[in-house]
Amino acid sequence: MSNMLSHNVHVLGSVATSSLTAWRGCLVVKNVPQPEKPIVLYDMEGCPYCRRVREALTALNLDVEIRPCPKGGSVFRAQAEALGGRQQFPLLADQNTGTVMYESEEIIEYLFRQYAGRSVPSYYRGRVWQPVLGSVASVTSAMRGLRVSQGKRPEQPLHLWSFEGSPFSRLVRERLCELEIPYTLHNLGKEHWTEIGPAKQRIKPGPYTPIPGGKRDAFFQVHKRVQVPYLEDPNTGEGLFESARILKYLDAHYGN
Repeated sequence: MSNMLSHNVHVLGSVATSSLTAWRGCLVVKNVPQPEKPIVLYDMEGCPYCRRVREALTALNLDVEIRPCPKGGSVFRAQAEALGGRQQFPLLADQNTGTVMYESEEIIEYLFRQYAGRSVPSYYRGRVWQPVLGSVASVTSAMRGLRVSQGKRPEQPLHLWSFEGSPFSRLVRERLCELEIPYTLHNLGKEHWTEIGPAKQRIKPGPYTPIPGGKRDAFFQVHKRVQVPYLEDPNTGEGLFESARILKYLDAHYGN
């Protein structure tokens, strides 16, 4: 199978994952201020419980420091155990409040209460069927982002602009997790219903104009477009759009 055909198959699987999770983690519920100190999430990209936490982070447009902990990983799992007492994920560490907690439901409740001053919206509350659908969603992505893949470690963490429901961004996050590459996840959720749709074919016709003063507007002022994923690597000075290009770059620089 050619690389591009394989990539397109993976994109379709990722679209299925977003569909099975009801496309949560696309629209911003409340655009909250970024805290003074970074929130840290010890995370497995392919884990359905970690996914639910990342959906909530997108809903709040909160940035987070990702410490990838795939199965078989050796970089951050011991650190997570030392911090929380066991290797269980997701594990959230909020340096602003001294909070360290497991369990996706409790983390989601904490994030909305602490940073939005409200209860969890119905759309983001746990349902009895979610673990099953979440597991099926991981299967449709071929369980990528769960197991370690040997590679090289960057000296400095990378930066990824993304939102949880983006099928293209998911492919990049999966690879970063497998390679155990730490990164700052800059959530760039859609701030209005008119932004729904792919970057080049949104619901609202005509030139794209982000909401003034928002995170998307700040990104637009720098790059003259709003499109995810976008990766910046401070180790090389590279900045790249397009998931296929980013994956090729990661494998060339950090894969075995």
